[in-house]
Amino acid sequence: MEEKLKSSLKQLNENPETNFLGNGIESETRPDTVANGQDLLKDEIVSEHLTRNIQFFGLESQHKVTGSYVVVIGLGGVGSHAASMLLRSGVGKLLLVDFDQVSLVMASLFSSLHRFKVSLSSLNRHAVATRADVGIPKATCLKKHFSSIFPECHIEAKVMLYDSSSEEEILSGNPDFVLDCIDNIDTKVGLLAACVKRGLKVLSATGAGARADPTRIRVADIRESTIDPLSRSVRHRLRREHGIEGGIPVVFSLEKPKAKLLPFKGPNGEDENPSDYQVVPGFRVRIIPVLGTIPAIFGQIMASYVITQLAGVQVQMEPIVNLDLDHYRLLHQRLIEHEETVYGTSAEVEVDVEEVMYIVKELWHGRSARDETAKDVGRGMWRAMNELMLIRWDAKKPATVSNLVLLKFKEADEHEAKTLEEVKESETEFFERVSCVLKKAELDFYG
Repeated sequence: MEEKLKSSLKQLNENPETNFLGNGIESETRPDTVANGQDLLKDEIVSEHLTRNIQFFGLESQHKVTGSYVVVIGLGGVGSHAASMLLRSGVGKLLLVDFDQVSLVMASLFSSLHRFKVSLSSLNRHAVATRADVGIPKATCLKKHFSSIFPECHIEAKVMLYDSSSEEEILSGNPDFVLDCIDNIDTKVGLLAACVKRGLKVLSATGAGARADPTRIRVADIRESTIDPLSRSVRHRLRREHGIEGGIPVVFSLEKPKAKLLPFKGPNGEDENPSDYQVVPGFRVRIIPVLGTIPAIFGQIMASYVITQLAGVQVQMEPIVNLDLDHYRLLHQRLIEHEETVYGTSAEVEVDVEEVMYIVKELWHGRSARDETAKDVGRGMWRAMNELMLIRWDAKKPATVSNLVLLKFKEADEHEAKTLEEVKESETEFFERVSCVLKKAELDFYG
């Protein structure tokens, strides 16, 4: 394998555009279909490259990743990092799409025919670009660098704007996932609506600019991203224009932006009306300050989310539950009082307030176990909490972390009126879903 690797590196140094198939045969082009994940992982170099992933996921799950096709639209600070880690994780086929409005504005201002896709100012956040890449379209830049990282990946780069006219060209081919890393509202709304219509899995990034706290970045349904201004605008338009209420996962920050859009200055250095310089209507001309680490983390989170989804590995993202400690104390006290009423004693309550917090947040996401719609967020979550309580799933077992379910008062009464066998027989899907959640709790707490 060492001689094969040396030979591959030598050819890459002599010709950076060289691409290698899993069997070591040089090829300038790759087939339009996704490489067979099993065949690709038989290659010694590829297998060694992905050793840590295989150890983490298992071979069969890594086969799924290597046999997948992902589209990344928007290749700036967020998209370039997302695409880079998808590549390094062994995704078999990538379509990279980017249209850079700033470059066209620069061309308009300075009458240049060049498309300044990678600019010096983008080097503080781009995943792979160097100073030598300034002036190269971002899609082309990524493809060039990616060919030396994981040449077995089939990479297609398109320098184009996503809109209704390019939708078919970009979204056809049944991609396994689409990553929306666009910062323009019109384009983002159109892309997300098209993905929903086509039944494609999509993950959307919201505003990463003007933020500095990486600990406040979350992944949740777009209905729960109530703080982020970009997400709020997109959510309202999706509902108003396309009837889409939710169901789209987004990466967003709970942190309020720390800076505003900078004033736009024309060629003479004077403040001018940005709309006078828009080459494409609706695209932002003014610049928002960006700390490069935050969009990079957004992109890494997106890649991690997609890779685990492709591998079939379930990862529970931290839920957006807007409750304070008093709410958890209330639920704990409510549980104790209910146990005393129903069982005559609270001696079998084997959870404290901290464990109640885990149960409510991690297991039931602040909602009834019967509610999968995630309608209540923000103040609505607080109001809903007034109607919820923790009760035993199996009345024959103590009130432990792995035997407590969050239900509305009426639902709790109905559950306690039945035996667990009756629930299993009459509501098999609900029974299995709750049992799966409680099994997770048992593994988390008791190993």
